[in-house]
Amino acid sequence: MSRDVGHAPKVGVVGGGISGIACASALHASGIDVVVFDRGRRIGGRMASRRIRESGLPYDGRVVDVGASYFTANDSAFVAVVDDWIARGLAHQWTDKFAVLDPGSDPVIKVGPMRFGAAGGLGSLVEDLAADLPNVLYPQDVSSIQRTSTGVLIDDLEVDVAVLAMPDAQLRDILAADDPALSAVQVSAWDPVLALVAAYPHRTWGDLDGAFVNQSAVLSFIADDGRRRGDDAPVLVAHSGSVLAARFLDDPARAIPLMLAELRSVMGLQVDPDWVEIKRWSLARPRTMNADPFYFDGHLGMCGDAWGSVSRIETAWMSGDRLGRHIAASLIPMNSGLLAVATETDY
Repeated sequence: MSRDVGHAPKVGVVGGGISGIACASALHASGIDVVVFDRGRRIGGRMASRRIRESGLPYDGRVVDVGASYFTANDSAFVAVVDDWIARGLAHQWTDKFAVLDPGSDPVIKVGPMRFGAAGGLGSLVEDLAADLPNVLYPQDVSSIQRTSTGVLIDDLEVDVAVLAMPDAQLRDILAADDPALSAVQVSAWDPVLALVAAYPHRTWGDLDGAFVNQSAVLSFIADDGRRRGDDAPVLVAHSGSVLAARFLDDPARAIPLMLAELRSVMGLQVDPDWVEIKRWSLARPRTMNADPFYFDGHLGMCGDAWGSVSRIETAWMSGDRLGRHIAASLIPMNSGLLAVATETDY
């Protein structure tokens, strides 16, 4: 970039999921002026939650995760973030054992990595990361990203750098069709998912934290949200398969009877739920991944859970955090007052 010494750099981050907030947090920690735009009523992206409302049940108002089901932590930097959440009571260990359900067979328990949950819903963790950010604007739609001779216009706000923290299908809606950044995106398709919340009068299923469902055209994963949240409320969250989700994207409510029937069958449920709600995720998970952890060309950056080895919450955080640190290192020479933080290690 070519800029005058003393010019205070400004970065705009479009997307308030964990990747965008991690990027903004890294920039803010480095002394960079950053503003975040998110079109949702709350930040959090696919780490979203809903509240059970007007159910007539004793746990009315309870938070339920309807986006990502859990997260794991292996990267040392992310582990440090998770440890801090746990120390402050925001996150907790959930389980390292999931069942595998096959029709006509007993559940098979598989041991894997520790999965973490959050008492306030996974979105509360994104909100915690954003707590120190001075400019997080939502709901705030962004309609266009235009490059200029010295930076980028996010609608009518001029910034030195724009970060797009979103699925590529969404960034294509706001970037010019001939923008060079698009050639760096390898992800071409995303799978949809429907998330069904079913709240029951009491528990009629056994000791099961979560289960992957095999050989089902309807369901792919079931989470015991009472175990996940830690209060044992009789609430299940079932995720559909991508084919079923694609079939009912225009009218998700039509999928409810199919998903409830399959849920009853595979879980051996004895009662029907008293309250149900369904959430549509048109862009739930990428089918392929971008090999690099992020993209940055000097004026425009991209990050998210599609940038890295495998699509996970941890991947999204790492992508955003690393991009934020990388951008900060490139912008710090613009203002001598920021040189004190130039020694922070870039990944």
